[in-house]
Amino acid sequence: MKFNTKFLISVIILSSLVGAVVGVLFSHQIAYSSSNFTASIFDNLKNLIPKNLIPQNWFEKATPTPAPTPAFYEPDLAYEQRIIDIVEQSANAVVSIIVSKDVPIFEQYYTNPFGNLPQDWQEFFGPFFQFNIPQYRQKGTEKKEIGGGTGFIISSDGLILTNKHVVNDKDASYTVYLNNGTKYDAKVLALDPIDDIALIKIEAQNLKTLKLGDSDGIKVGQTVIAIGNALGEFRNTVSVGVVSGLSRSVMASDAYGNIESIDNVIQTDAAINLGNSGGPLINLKGEVIGINTAIASGAENIGFAIPINRAKKALESYQKFGKITAPFIGIKYTIVNSAIQKQNNLSVDYGAWINSGSSKESAIISGSPAEKAGLKEGDIILEFNGEKITATNTLTAILKKYKVGDKVNLKVLRDKQEINIELILGERPDNF
Repeated sequence: MKFNTKFLISVIILSSLVGAVVGVLFSHQIAYSSSNFTASIFDNLKNLIPKNLIPQNWFEKATPTPAPTPAFYEPDLAYEQRIIDIVEQSANAVVSIIVSKDVPIFEQYYTNPFGNLPQDWQEFFGPFFQFNIPQYRQKGTEKKEIGGGTGFIISSDGLILTNKHVVNDKDASYTVYLNNGTKYDAKVLALDPIDDIALIKIEAQNLKTLKLGDSDGIKVGQTVIAIGNALGEFRNTVSVGVVSGLSRSVMASDAYGNIESIDNVIQTDAAINLGNSGGPLINLKGEVIGINTAIASGAENIGFAIPINRAKKALESYQKFGKITAPFIGIKYTIVNSAIQKQNNLSVDYGAWINSGSSKESAIISGSPAEKAGLKEGDIILEFNGEKITATNTLTAILKKYKVGDKVNLKVLRDKQEINIELILGERPDNF
């Protein structure tokens, strides 16, 4: 076979070029980064190929554009330091509350149930009647710790916010321990009639306080800090988490079996334990946005806190009336849902349906704001000041946003006709 001379020369040149490229490439160390490895190939080829054969801009490397740094990013160290600073600023304003009570002392003694039988019977039957049964009798009382909780100071002269269920035993006494170990006897000033909020007082001056924030502006995902007397034993335990949910409604029970519905509470995954009740939930500004009040048993880090704006209303009420008042309409009602609508042939599947469930008692309380405003049994309150009443946004939950004396507008369905009724909220009676 005959070869063309030019063809043979081209093959020899091409083979030499490929061999040179491969040799250069494998004489260099392989990098971990694929982008660096590719760059080294281009650099070697650029040096080997004559400049007059291939345009040099074929091998120019593009300058990578750096990814923009988010404006909100901060180093972890600064984030941790912020939490440390807030804890240090807040710790001396968080207190432990110890609940004590006089409890009976029992002593054990023994009696022979056959000791009153005739003597000859006892002698005849002998050891069959010679045994004693243990009995117990009270021998005075002693003061013992029966529980504990947490609170936080909101005025330098010793005013403290906590949960109602921590201090609602009228027969108990309460001792407050500051973070430095100093203790004070505490007096219960006021209990909220519908919310798990209480005010207590110690006689002291120049105390550290916590600033109350605004719970209406909180967001799911924001960082929060919980401080409390965990398990009634570990004072000022700190846990950090996020706001996991808003407007939750839960049924909470205490150690005595009392059950209470708590509406529109904050859900958090900051660890809350028994004994944390009444402690503050704090944002990264160092402001209290909630009062820790309940945990979901059997769950992992699901806790609930009462929004601080409700406590601010309770505090305002106490300062104005000397007690915590609750707004009152004066009706008995059922929250309407699709099942209630179907069972009772109602025309809507939401609202508060005024009915007592009994023909023997009225659903409108005598002398109440409802009676004065002209509400009638069978009416369905659809909206409260423009806010729709539903199974997840109940009338009770909405009422907690208002104060005694507020004038509100109700959208009411009566005989399938919508009407508007103005009503001035009264004060909830103690026995209601």
